[in-house]
Amino acid sequence: MSDIILETEGLTKEFRGFVAVSDVSLRVRRGAIHGLIGPNGAGKTTCFNLLTKFLQPTRGTIRYEGRDITGMKPAEVARLGLVRSFQISAVFPRLSVLENVRIALQRQRGGSFDFWRSETLLRAYDRRASELLEAVGLAGYEDLTAGELPYGRKRALEIATTLALDPVMMLLDEPTAGMAHEDVDRIVALVKRVAEGRTVLLVEHNLRVVQGLCDTITVLTRGRVLAEGDYASVSRNPEVIAAYLGTETPAHA
Repeated sequence: MSDIILETEGLTKEFRGFVAVSDVSLRVRRGAIHGLIGPNGAGKTTCFNLLTKFLQPTRGTIRYEGRDITGMKPAEVARLGLVRSFQISAVFPRLSVLENVRIALQRQRGGSFDFWRSETLLRAYDRRASELLEAVGLAGYEDLTAGELPYGRKRALEIATTLALDPVMMLLDEPTAGMAHEDVDRIVALVKRVAEGRTVLLVEHNLRVVQGLCDTITVLTRGRVLAEGDYASVSRNPEVIAAYLGTETPAHA
């Protein structure tokens, strides 16, 4: 089994002449927590959308578990175990917390119409849903309407629904965005827990979070890879400092 679980070569996305992602070559090690960082407009979310097939690349290839997934659809790569969360918390606000996770678990039946199944049949998923909620710190919240959850708890619920899809690799898009300090610490601890036995690729603006979580960091700017390495080496890189400070030239130029 290869040490590299996800790999891109020459990944490029153009929008009517604007190059959002340019010639990105990325290698994510199996079992690692890999961070994708960069200033606003660096192309991080576009890169995520390419990896999970919500966008098709203009050029380049994407391989997951040694398999070329460049032309696949989002549902196809999700079935292979490559599952993502989104920058904006995505829950069903009028359903209960338990029902949100149960919907994700219903995927195991392989059908599209489980909404019409009997309540008795669907309750077969409740035990596993409760286990997942406990894993993300939401035990006791099962009957609460998801829309009533504080923002940080909604992100935990989204991670629970992602786990319900039994991912081999999770892609988390800014999991701590907009959170208060105590919620950030809770989500960092949660990501560490759910990363056990999995690979995680995350986009994150909070550099304290990146420092505490990531084994390897790839820095994007203007759609290109600027630097890669551990936090200590990346944070000292003059070009990275220049990109974050908004200077026109690298600090060593």
